[in-house]
Amino acid sequence: MKINKTACVVLAALLLCAQANAVKKVKETPSSQKVKSVETVQENSLKRKVAIARFSNETTYAKGAFYDKENDPLGKQTLDILSAKLAASGKFILLERSDLELINAEQNLSGITAQKIGADYLIIGSLTKYGRKNTGETGLVSRTKRQTVEAGVSIRLVDVSTGQIIYSEEAEGTAETQTKTTLGMGGQAGFDATLSDKAIDAAISQLVENIVNNCMDRPWKSYFLSVDDDSVIISGGKSQGVRVGDSFDVLVRGKKVKNPQTGMMIELPGTVIGDVTVVMSGGEDPVNEWSMVTLNGKVDKNNLGAYIIQEKQ
Repeated sequence: MKINKTACVVLAALLLCAQANAVKKVKETPSSQKVKSVETVQENSLKRKVAIARFSNETTYAKGAFYDKENDPLGKQTLDILSAKLAASGKFILLERSDLELINAEQNLSGITAQKIGADYLIIGSLTKYGRKNTGETGLVSRTKRQTVEAGVSIRLVDVSTGQIIYSEEAEGTAETQTKTTLGMGGQAGFDATLSDKAIDAAISQLVENIVNNCMDRPWKSYFLSVDDDSVIISGGKSQGVRVGDSFDVLVRGKKVKNPQTGMMIELPGTVIGDVTVVMSGGEDPVNEWSMVTLNGKVDKNNLGAYIIQEKQ
């Protein structure tokens, strides 16, 4: 039987097209232009102590009759991604709060007396939006399948010393994957579970830099541990970024007054009465680290709580 040459050429072209289109495309984008990543910032800076108080799932996704709020996978997934990004910034000492009960249980088994560390800033957040959808297009000889996940994340950053919310924002991210088949040839993909990670990651990426900036814009603080004739010791050391030769202001605390507009007690700005310069540091971690300093100025040895040691502005 004689085969039409034109039909052979068309069939061969379609087969080549099918092979070219049998490629899985994955796209991950935030709802706005991607922000500059803080993960590449390496310069030395004084580290702030930050704790993530909670990260809840406020969406209705996967909340059936047997839903367990304490073990919500999307909430924990979001918290883990945020923790990893904050750690990668190199700007913080991250304190565990979400799994503190597990840590305390292990310490009790080991006979360890827990030493609690207070955070400078507390992060409270929630997953406010989560959805996924499948769409497709069917042509004469081809079919396209697109999977999309959208996620929204909201956070609040609280200054522990005042209880004031110093930063609040919500961001959205989208991740999508696409497969195409021609004449039945090409990728046949089920739902891509990694799209959840990518959508949440894209949303959180927009917030991390602002968290860093809001924390770092406020001065690092320390306190006197002891003041004697032969030595002056302050809190903080190597893990927080304190180095030999660093100099900090010494301030007398401002008095506390009640703001009639808000009803909150506020501490007025302190007065600089001198400075300290680091000559050596010791200790093993943020709990017991200290630095020996030289003191330029006079302080009341019997009332060390009246002073703050603060990063120079």
